[in-house]
Amino acid sequence: MQTGTSVTITKMIEALPESMQELALEHMQQYIEDIRDELKWKDSIGKSQGKLIAAARQARKDIMQGKATPLDSENL
Repeated sequence: MQTGTSVTITKMIEALPESMQELALEHMQQYIEDIRDELKWKDSIGKSQGKLIAAARQARKDIMQGKATPLDSENL
């Protein structure tokens, strides 16, 4: 079943010359994939936010206790 949005998009693509419809569809597919990737990223960050906060707190604690050393990018 099509929603109002999908009907609108279909009509917009169909209004283009046939030679441009495939190009428009390819752009839409890429755009939708980008949106899906963004949603996955946000979900992943949301699930790991607590761990990231805990790691930052631990790093801050280690720095305050003198247990941390500056990162030497030359020796990575």
